Amino acid sequence: MCGRYVSTSTPEDLVQLFDVNRWDPSETLEPDWNVAPTKPVWAVLERPVRHQGPEAVRQLRALRWGLVPSWAKDPSIGSRQINARAETVHEKPAYRKAFASRRCLLPADGFYEWQTLPAPPGGKARKQPYFIAPEGEGQLMAMAGLYEFWRDSTRADDDPLAWWTTCTIITTDATDAAGRIHPRMPLTIAPDAIDEWLDPEHKDPGRLRSLLTPPGAGHLLVRPVSTAVNSATSNGPQLIEEVEAPTP
Repeated sequence: MCGRYVSTSTPEDLVQLFDVNRWDPSETLEPDWNVAPTKPVWAVLERPVRHQGPEAVRQLRALRWGLVPSWAKDPSIGSRQINARAETVHEKPAYRKAFASRRCLLPADGFYEWQTLPAPPGGKARKQPYFIAPEGEGQLMAMAGLYEFWRDSTRADDDPLAWWTTCTIITTDATDAAGRIHPRMPLTIAPDAIDEWLDPEHKDPGRLRSLLTPPGAGHLLVRPVSTAVNSATSNGPQLIEEVEAPTP
């Protein structure tokens, strides 16, 4: 799975990088070296803008990480819907409608995974966090995601909190370096496939699934990092600094 990641790009950089046509400058997020479920995250998506006609517009928006299906009675389900498996995303009730027409990109510098280390004699097993990112300085991952709308029926129509917009990350079996740490990893969309992936009119599930690719085309750097990242309240660039590799 992908349960934590790093996102430090400014919205101005993301607007330029992904050819975004619409972004509200009043909507800002701080650089985050420990993005955790239920946090707001940047997403690039395409959908019509109210009062501007039916044509889809590429937008940069802050969404809540943890997809809440439109039919959910309780939004707490979102904390368990942070990842969608690529193998079944097109058919699972929680994701199939979003996969058909509400696909997005979730920009990331890299992601964290934890490796369970054998317990020493008389001791307890522990988990070592690793930071995983594409090879090459400054390469950004365009993680493949889905988004959904959920209406809070307890709030009035004019309440700005009446609607939630939430998202999830599509994952697959991990390979290469990432596979030595954890069995799952996020999938990404290559630059030349972004237009096709974001197009809400594109409905061919087979073709869409073929656009999903491993981050960094499978060329990943993996380094052990401080267990400080275990706490969702920890933040800062020190979290991705390499530490001495643990001895099994």
